[in-house]
Amino acid sequence: MHIHICKGQHEDVDLLGKLYDELNDYLESHINYPGWKKGVYPTRSNALYFYQRSSLYVVKSGDRVVGSIALTHEPESSYENATWLIEASYDQLFVIHLFAVHPDWFRQGVGSALLQFSETQASIQNIKSIRLDVYEKNYVAIQAYEKQGYTYIDKVDIGASCYGLDLFCLYEKLIL
Repeated sequence: MHIHICKGQHEDVDLLGKLYDELNDYLESHINYPGWKKGVYPTRSNALYFYQRSSLYVVKSGDRVVGSIALTHEPESSYENATWLIEASYDQLFVIHLFAVHPDWFRQGVGSALLQFSETQASIQNIKSIRLDVYEKNYVAIQAYEKQGYTYIDKVDIGASCYGLDLFCLYEKLIL
């Protein structure tokens, strides 16, 4: 499969809403490692938020949107107390949000391509590192991040305990 990643367009927002609903339906009937909930996260409104900030990217296969990622300079407030690999202001860093792949495209390299795309964009924009958080029991994603060279930093509460998601692992990858 050829993986095409491009800047998200307004018409992609509705398609992402559908993707997220289908992904959450899938997770509800399988092991839900990320702990996502339909109507809570991820949603169309999340896609719209990042689209409006010009930070949304999508993976397309034909006319379908099959994955997404947002690259911002907006950390969660809980990031401030972590001891990161590099000290830098957030305008020099990327934070990954809304990293999702449609279940029909699991294990086809879409997630790896999105992470590689993030690193390429970081290099082009002279970004010093990429940071992200992942639910502590999302073993599949943790393994993927570590395989891609992300370094574990700390566990923090990002305020999702009302959804049963108490702690999140922080990861960082330096861009050389």
